[in-house]
Amino acid sequence: MITFDVLARDGLARTGRLHTAHGTIDTPAFMPVGTAATVKAMTPEALAATGARILLGNTYHLMLRPGAERIAALGGLHKFMNWPHAILTDSGGFQVMSLAALRTITEEGVAFRSHLDGSRHLLTPERSVEIQRLLGADVTMAFDECTPYPAERHAVEASMALTLRWAERSRRAFVDRPGCGIFGIVQGGVHPDLRHRSAAGTIAIGFDGYAVGGLAIGEGQATTFAVLDATVPCLPADRPRYLMGVGKPADLVGAVMRGIDLFDCVLPTRSGRTAQAFTREGTLNLRNARHADDSAPLDRACRCPACTGFSRAYLHHLAKSGEILASILLTQHNLTYYADLMAALRQAIAAGTISELAAIWQSVSDRSSNQ
Repeated sequence: MITFDVLARDGLARTGRLHTAHGTIDTPAFMPVGTAATVKAMTPEALAATGARILLGNTYHLMLRPGAERIAALGGLHKFMNWPHAILTDSGGFQVMSLAALRTITEEGVAFRSHLDGSRHLLTPERSVEIQRLLGADVTMAFDECTPYPAERHAVEASMALTLRWAERSRRAFVDRPGCGIFGIVQGGVHPDLRHRSAAGTIAIGFDGYAVGGLAIGEGQATTFAVLDATVPCLPADRPRYLMGVGKPADLVGAVMRGIDLFDCVLPTRSGRTAQAFTREGTLNLRNARHADDSAPLDRACRCPACTGFSRAYLHHLAKSGEILASILLTQHNLTYYADLMAALRQAIAAGTISELAAIWQSVSDRSSNQ
């Protein structure tokens, strides 16, 4: 199993260390998303240089291409993608719901057609956990149904109950291995009482960590935070807490202040590929003409190659020219920014100054995104 140590607290925020088969992760931590065994536009060495020590792999995409059994025969996902650090794999449930065609949900699992070639598949809790074992995940996620938003309460309640039944099957299917663990997922939509029931049922099953799922799907920041306020206090204090798919910097800060330890989101990498850069001055659009003659660095306080070696004018030129280097540099910058934000949060929690830091980052998020 994996172990987790809480090191310091400031209010509900806390710092910790998550110990896995492939290293220790200081928390709060952000996990870059490596959907198809790669974080887009990044080499493993460049990714590690940002400060990342855990990434997210995608069960749905990897089971379809190149296949979990093939990756296992080639030595597992760590060796396959040359990533020596920790990997968390999602269960595939969200992608099945959002990408797969002609899906049918039953008690057994989800039958669907691949978005790649139309081939038929059945993903059950047992098969999801098996795939994640074949990939060699340090952290396996229980199979769940991500309820759409908005949805009628009765639909949310039925979905939450199904997720609990699948969670129990996922836990039974998990094979304990040194340095590896499985997280359960709390669902229940925007309804506090359903979240409480889901948390209680998931904890009763017994997992190595607990995720809050079903957010960042259109409900808005205020609702997200309200759900966290209702849910996080129900979760065990000695286990890691993971907020799935939430990734704007202001969202991360607010969630850390509510006791969350782990995050993932495609936002920093997707933004890097669309010429959007997160900086201490706010979010910049490098396609804007105002940057064409600007010799200043992207972010004077940043340590990444884009900021230490190039001007905003050059990055603007790359973006306008459609050069691949723009995606590479801006992705590395955004992931460095996120890693540095997490490090700053850890330092502030240890120093007891998380409220002051949160105010600073909130002022940054309030600035225009059209700079």
